[in-house]
Amino acid sequence: MGRRILLHRLADWSNPALSLVGSRDRPLRMMLEPTGRLAGMRQVGARGWSGAGTKRKCVMRYVIVPVTPFQQNCSIVWCEATSRGAVIDPGGDVDRILRTAAVNGVVLEKVLLTHGHVDHAGGAAELAGKRGLPIEGPHEGDRYWLEGMAQQCRMFGLPAAMPAVTPDRWLVAGDTTTVGEVEIKVRHCPGHTPGHVVFFDEKGRLAIVGDVLFAGSIGRTDFPGGDYDTLIGSIRSELLPLGDDVSFIPGHGPMSTFGEERTHNPFVADRTAGWRSRI
Repeated sequence: MGRRILLHRLADWSNPALSLVGSRDRPLRMMLEPTGRLAGMRQVGARGWSGAGTKRKCVMRYVIVPVTPFQQNCSIVWCEATSRGAVIDPGGDVDRILRTAAVNGVVLEKVLLTHGHVDHAGGAAELAGKRGLPIEGPHEGDRYWLEGMAQQCRMFGLPAAMPAVTPDRWLVAGDTTTVGEVEIKVRHCPGHTPGHVVFFDEKGRLAIVGDVLFAGSIGRTDFPGGDYDTLIGSIRSELLPLGDDVSFIPGHGPMSTFGEERTHNPFVADRTAGWRSRI
């Protein structure tokens, strides 16, 4: 749950029927579901690498599915070679997530969580239960958020209480997880929540950052366990050093790159180090 600024750039996220697939390598195009209904704007592409002396490419594809009234960017990521994949931050709308995975031929093998807020983790238990999937993440610092899912629903006026989430594996800094043959690295980035983690496909130069960083903004720090200075430190020490060429999928709004945010984001840009928001 993060601040949204530059609202004109977020217009495409206002329609819950839209989902985005792809990478920066290919342009946006419209795509139809097998039923003929408009599935949404999809950007089809890939992030990956080919090892020396091998023909088999280790490529990670992704699709962004905005879910819940918060229009949270749930991501489905999968290995092109095996079609095995994971759902990152299924905040809700589980049936829609499953339909999107099926349309893209993805065989789901796990659920990954960046943090414990209801718009990111609210549908995790339902999804895991329907498909028998393990849940990995976030860091154990977010245990109280996951155990208090029903309270979160009441706090934000959601119509039905969502069940508590119990991960099969807590993640810590330096861990790795896999999607098919793709290795994903784990970065612990507290500040928005104490247990927030970021998933990084190093070879594909793509990060899924949850609510740590947005295009032109940063995550909120006024929830229990949030801390502004900790969040800024996480961005500066854990994300920006990964490289200006790294693209990232935020928890809300459009994608960006670490280079773009290093240059223009008023909270973390090099030229405005230490500047605090008064919004």
